[in-house]
Amino acid sequence: MKILIDTNVIIDYVSEREPFTSAAKKIFALCLENKVEGFIAAHSIPDAYYILRKTFSDKERRAALLLVCRLTEVVGVDGGRLAAALNKENFRDFEDCLQDECAVACKADYIITRNVKDFSESKVKAISPEDFIKLAA
Repeated sequence: MKILIDTNVIIDYVSEREPFTSAAKKIFALCLENKVEGFIAAHSIPDAYYILRKTFSDKERRAALLLVCRLTEVVGVDGGRLAAALNKENFRDFEDCLQDECAVACKADYIITRNVKDFSESKVKAISPEDFIKLAA
């Protein structure tokens, strides 16, 4: 099974943000154990790097995000994916729309996110980390 992990789950994992860290750790453990093929969108890394700046040093952020890249495969964002996302006017959040385009590109079965409702128009089904853990068990 292939999953695309949304930026908010990456941040939960790196920052150990409660009450979400347990589920995020389980998602990345599934990737480490090769029970699922984990993917992240390339733009999630700079987004997470920026968001984590208030909590972690540059060195800590780089090390944590390198680990995320080792546990998953990175899906690139190219002109075609950007144009497809820009043409989807039914998404309220452009970043979520781009996540969906990356999920399509890697043929993901699910987008793992805490903002499932924001993906109501996505081509790939969005599911919460907790619900995915139950499904994968």
